[in-house]
Amino acid sequence: MGQVDMDKNNLVVAFVKQIIKSTDYTDDDAVYLINQVIGILGESTVTCFIIDQLVNEWSTLQILDQLIQITEGRGTLSCRQLNKDIVGAQLMDFFVPRPSKVRQAFWHYYQKSPRQATDYFFDLSKRSNYIKTREISQNISYPVVTDYGTLQITINLSKPEKDPKLIAQFLTRRTNQSAQYPASPLAKENEGYWGRLDYASRINHRVIPIKLGDETWYFQYSPYAYFNEHAIVLSENIRPMHVDTENLARLLEFVTKFPDYFIGSNADLPIVGGSILSHDHFQAGRYDLPMAKAGIKQPIHLFNNQLLEAGFLNWPMTALRLIDSDRDKLLTAASKVMATWQNYDDNDLSIKAYDNSGQRHHTVTPIVRFRQQRYELDLVLRDNNVSEEFPDGIFHPHPDVQHIKKENIGLIEVMGLAILPPRLKKELADVEAYLLGHTKTVDPKHKLWADQLRHRHTITSANVTNIVQQSVGHIFERVLEDASVFKNDTEGRAGLQRFIQKLE
Repeated sequence: MGQVDMDKNNLVVAFVKQIIKSTDYTDDDAVYLINQVIGILGESTVTCFIIDQLVNEWSTLQILDQLIQITEGRGTLSCRQLNKDIVGAQLMDFFVPRPSKVRQAFWHYYQKSPRQATDYFFDLSKRSNYIKTREISQNISYPVVTDYGTLQITINLSKPEKDPKLIAQFLTRRTNQSAQYPASPLAKENEGYWGRLDYASRINHRVIPIKLGDETWYFQYSPYAYFNEHAIVLSENIRPMHVDTENLARLLEFVTKFPDYFIGSNADLPIVGGSILSHDHFQAGRYDLPMAKAGIKQPIHLFNNQLLEAGFLNWPMTALRLIDSDRDKLLTAASKVMATWQNYDDNDLSIKAYDNSGQRHHTVTPIVRFRQQRYELDLVLRDNNVSEEFPDGIFHPHPDVQHIKKENIGLIEVMGLAILPPRLKKELADVEAYLLGHTKTVDPKHKLWADQLRHRHTITSANVTNIVQQSVGHIFERVLEDASVFKNDTEGRAGLQRFIQKLE
């Protein structure tokens, strides 16, 4: 028997021992588990060896990596229409109880406290490698201090690149293109789904049904989280995103059930919305994003409604915060604000609620928290109009900053966390090399910016990274200002006062 087989056998047994150690499987299940594991790996035989000390000291994920590497090296994945993601999820599913057991445990812990329930579910999602903690750790993240507080910058390196050739080969084999299953990347039917070459595996994925209003929604964690306990709450019914009084009520109910979490919704219109507009969902987490720390800059008296506090925030986007301990009173006030904004025009600022065809252009990005026994509801005003000057969006990153960020400004970025594309890792390294004189050329889209940095700063090898990173952060600040409907300038401030008159 060759060395590869020796390694495989040792690794299989080591992996099974980890399953037994971490779950309610026992030594009596070892043979069954070994056969299940080798079947997933595409093997038919195994010889059990004594595990050497090195393998014995490896973590579960290190053993998993080695098993997948051996299987991939033998070329058995593509012929079975599998990839590393699918095989890895199949193997890690041994570490997750079946859905009914997970839900029973979750609600058992919830009776003690909501925090214990989410701690249990979050830990389970990490241990099963559903939450890709190792990949997330590869992201480049750092803070930048601005006039609006400290923003957070992230270059997202965690999501895997899909092989377009494999996907193309797979698609040519599919015979029924009309039947899409699961119907949405967020659908509850993803729970336990094996995946395909063109669709992420969700074998080790679990969801928790929760009641919000008169509907069942599902609580899950994001596999590629952008912040602590980044969760997704999705509608059982697959319907387009919509921001209305009903969904605001659901946001408020969610933080009543899970007071340690904030929750928010992307806007429900293109350009100002998120990447998935076809399935109603929220995002939540146990984390204070920068916007949560912003203070009220201009208090207002809202429709003579006696809320504990109401006012516009010191924030790069136009954001109104409403605070009260009475959930119903807060919901009534927020609904009036949304109705006012949905029909508000200011031609001097290119703010137009409806076009000539009757198409709606106004919505909000709502965020809800429960702090110090009070509800906080932030409404960020959004407008998705375009113009000849700004065909990508009048209130969207303008062309001069799109070399850093050209994608939609969704919920997470609205709250002050930049999610920048992976291309920037290499591109920013190239900018640094250009600034240091190691190369005479740089990507044309970055050249004007790089020359401005060179003019403003004395660049050294010791400070170049910080200079580039801080500048990227301030460009993100500008990106958010571009997305603001009332700018922080003389005209914008005057426009905001006109809008406030409609609210008071």
